[in-house]
Amino acid sequence: MKKNRSIRQVNPKGRYWIWYLMPALIIYTLFMAYPLIDSVRLSMFSGNVGNQTFIGLENFKELFSSAEHSQRYWNALSNTGIFFLIHMVVQNVLGMLFAVLLTQRGLKGNKIYQTIIFVPATLAVLVTGYLWKLILNPIWAKGLWSAVGMEWFAQPWLGRESTALIVIALVSSWQWVGIPTMMFVAGLLNISDDLYEAADIAGANKWQVFRHIKLPLVMPVVGMISILTFVNNFNAFDVVFAMENVNGAPGFSTDLLGTLFYRVGIAGQHPVGIPDPGMGAAIATITFVLLAVGSLIVLRLTRTRD
Repeated sequence: MKKNRSIRQVNPKGRYWIWYLMPALIIYTLFMAYPLIDSVRLSMFSGNVGNQTFIGLENFKELFSSAEHSQRYWNALSNTGIFFLIHMVVQNVLGMLFAVLLTQRGLKGNKIYQTIIFVPATLAVLVTGYLWKLILNPIWAKGLWSAVGMEWFAQPWLGRESTALIVIALVSSWQWVGIPTMMFVAGLLNISDDLYEAADIAGANKWQVFRHIKLPLVMPVVGMISILTFVNNFNAFDVVFAMENVNGAPGFSTDLLGTLFYRVGIAGQHPVGIPDPGMGAAIATITFVLLAVGSLIVLRLTRTRD
């Protein structure tokens, strides 16, 4: 009885904790859960709002079987996978490298370096995209690159099917590398100095310290960053919109799932130009399933083992 009284005294409203979560729960339901459920519902209808017909799974069948939709979908999925892999290799590997360097003992000016690395992430994606579009314009920036002895760089990188997607992914990785860097820095700073001292006594070199101490202990952070990268890249839209357009130019080489969804479900595919909300919702539903399955796989691969 005394124990129960003390609990009530410390937290007299403990049994009413659900009411404190109600505002967040209502907002989440209205703006996240309901649109997701309604998107699944919409994927089983054809026609526009006010004139919809229930067709079951026909949108999904058409998406994977018809020549009109399947080719564009598999192309967008492939491009999105490449876009994601470039971010994982470039953005997150550089983020880990920067974090290790920034947490070195005796490093001077690390706050300045952190600021320089993080500043691009504070810029709007559209601003960054348009800026790099100007920098990469071979006509406008030819004099700029010639002035620094890099006239060979003044090439139509965004106009070639073989390089457009890679360049956009690299620009996006440059902008967002500060996010994983700061998260890795926070994870590395939480490692006890006792482990480093023990490694010094054992004669471990820097690579061995990273391989056997730092990397295993920041694996939860690696998992979190991988999931954020996965989700953000499979929903990417604005950077392609800023540097190219939603038509996936040139030759659909930059068409991602986000731009395909916008073009089909909202803007309408060329040349018809009539939006198909049901097909767009089908694309969004499959993307959600891919994100859910991929996130679970990443969590399983990066979980810490006792």
